[in-house]
Amino acid sequence: MRYEFRVTGSVSLLLAETFPDLVAEPLPRQTRFFGTVTDEAHLYGILARFQDLGLRVEEMRRLPE
Repeated sequence: MRYEFRVTGSVSLLLAETFPDLVAEPLPRQTRFFGTVTDEAHLYGILARFQDLGLRVEEMRRLPE
């Protein structure tokens, strides 16, 4: 499964590297992360990591394969 996460604001390169399983792409007023999520536990782990790092997820969606 492929997912996209959009978080508020600009995320530094150092912070983006804490998500080695996702690609980070800067957008105006947001940062887009996307990549493959292997299962539900992996998805919840990614969401927990965003929260632990103080990143606000504005949008999350599953991408077509």
